[in-house]
Amino acid sequence: MRVGSYLLCVIFSLLTGLPALSEEVCSIVKDATLIAQDNQNTPLGKISSPYDSKSIFNEYGEYGSEYSTKSIWNQYGSFGGEYSAYSPFNKYTTTPPILIKNGKVIGYLTVNKYVKPSISPNLLKELCKDEL
Repeated sequence: MRVGSYLLCVIFSLLTGLPALSEEVCSIVKDATLIAQDNQNTPLGKISSPYDSKSIFNEYGEYGSEYSTKSIWNQYGSFGGEYSAYSPFNKYTTTPPILIKNGKVIGYLTVNKYVKPSISPNLLKELCKDEL
C-alpha cells in the first residue's frame, strides 16, 4: 500500500472513532517538508516539533507565525489565505501545499475534500502539534 493511501486509511479510521491512531498519523508526516505549488516551489516549513525553527507549529518562526509571508497560518498571505490558489485553506484549490518525505510526495495539506491523499491543516495541528 502506498504511503498516501495508508495516510487516507489512518485518517478515515481516526474520523470513525479510533483516536489512538493519531500517533500513527503524526509518525507518517513527522519531518515531512511542506512545499507550495507556486512557480518557485516555495518551501513552507516542515512538520516537526514547535521548538524547531523551521516547523509550521513554531508560532515564532518563519513558517509558523501568523504574520510571516511564508506561513500557512497567515490568513492574509499567499499561502494561508482562504482564497489563495496555493493555500491549504482554500476549499476549491487544486494546487495546495505538497507534503514531501524522503524525497517522495506523501500527500497534500488542504481542506479541499476532492484532493487526495490529504489532511486538513487544522486536523494536522490538532493531532500532531504536541506529539512531535
